[in-house]
Amino acid sequence: MKERLSAKEGIKYLPHFPTVLIGTGKGKKANLITAAMVHVFSIEPEMIGTGISPKRHSFELLDEYEEFTVNVPDSSMLEELKGCGSSSGRDIDKFERFELTKEKSDVIEVPGVKEFPLILECNLEKKVKTGDHHWFVGKVVNAKKAENFERSETILYWGGEFRKPGDLIE
Repeated sequence: MKERLSAKEGIKYLPHFPTVLIGTGKGKKANLITAAMVHVFSIEPEMIGTGISPKRHSFELLDEYEEFTVNVPDSSMLEELKGCGSSSGRDIDKFERFELTKEKSDVIEVPGVKEFPLILECNLEKKVKTGDHHWFVGKVVNAKKAENFERSETILYWGGEFRKPGDLIE
């Protein structure tokens, strides 16, 4: 069971530049893309963005549906994260291939990933072209987190390496 949070509380669990699965599309078009370009763009209102290349299938879905979920895994979900990042939703159903369960969103129509402990539901507010990626910036309209989720269990990606956040220093 996930605890319902305010959007402001929800984004506090999102570390800077985490590696997540972005959920896009609806129904049979539902898709997941692994993204390490994720950032909080505004605290008030609560807005986060993800950088996606126009070459990706999910880019088309984000354009079409204008909603997305940010699904934050814990470190036990690394293989699913890597698998979704090395395959295309044009060719396979990533939920099925990687044995992930669609979790119905409370506010938007795009599903989240039930196995992931933090789900942020977003309505697309703006798209900004920045070189080889476009930033899809969304307003967080709902947030859900598993009771036992710890921010220290998220996955970060730096220079080709997957890491967990380090020790608290202050």
